Amino acid sequence: MAGGQERILRRRIRSVQSTKKITRAMELIAATRVVQAQERTRKARPYAEQITNVILDLAGAGASSNHPLLAERQGGGKAAFVVVTSDRGLAGAYNSAVIRAAEREIQAARSDGLDYSLFVVGKKALTYFRFRGFRIDHVFLAKTDRPTYEDAREIGLAVRNAFEAGDLDRVDLVYTRFLSAGSQKVVVRRFLPLEIDDGDDTNDGQRADFEFEPSPDGILDELVPRYVEARLYAALLDASASEHASRQRAMKAATDNAEELIVSLSRAMNRARQDAITTEIMEIVSGAEALAQTGAGEDDYLPDHLVNEHLFPAHLSAQHVDLRAS
Repeated sequence: MAGGQERILRRRIRSVQSTKKITRAMELIAATRVVQAQERTRKARPYAEQITNVILDLAGAGASSNHPLLAERQGGGKAAFVVVTSDRGLAGAYNSAVIRAAEREIQAARSDGLDYSLFVVGKKALTYFRFRGFRIDHVFLAKTDRPTYEDAREIGLAVRNAFEAGDLDRVDLVYTRFLSAGSQKVVVRRFLPLEIDDGDDTNDGQRADFEFEPSPDGILDELVPRYVEARLYAALLDASASEHASRQRAMKAATDNAEELIVSLSRAMNRARQDAITTEIMEIVSGAEALAQTGAGEDDYLPDHLVNEHLFPAHLSAQHVDLRAS
């Protein structure tokens, strides 16, 4: 029994060691990719923030607030949500946190009497919302591992067309913002229409000093589509860096857990081996004692069915039988 248990434990140890090699390799890959994604995020974020500030300056300089992508809607329509998750798992709570935030926003929109529209980016959000019966209007896959500007342009075009057609009252971005390798935050951010604070007198005074050529409205027409693409691209890069950072932490935790499990199983296997050795020693000692007790008795003859020609020649066996007969 002990020997069988030892074989089972040895097989489990080999299995955990194989798993540990996989998780360790995934941890190293994620560590490499998170550095690259962090650098891309750092370079792209200033452009998205600056183009937003320029649009705010244009609005402060008298640009028309009736632009199709900036005009506030009357309500009673749809609230759209662009939910950015990953296509692959093994990233800890990265996907579940974004999905929970998006689901809360959908329920809040329903409570306000609004319908909803889902723009799903990533396979994890697609499988979750589809399984639970949510209506999904647009799906974008294979965009989050290494996002490109063309990916953002494709998503932005779908969002712009729906918003300009008047089907949507507002569009919110739900994604994970990358703060550092050890810290990421799920954010829900207004995407369209752009929120313009008219009550900030200081900013209004600064914007009034700008002069725009040919006109604020003409520049606004050119910049707003680029704002949509730039904001989406920055969100995709943030999500990509956050995904790799979360996967790195998850795989490191899995590797550490595998190491602890190997130590625990090795101790259990050693105990099983010691039990097996102890059992064998006890069997040997018991057999020796039994033989000693048998040798000290008066009847020291072997039974006839145990006589072996290789150990006891035929003439000795016959003699042995004759002696017993006498």
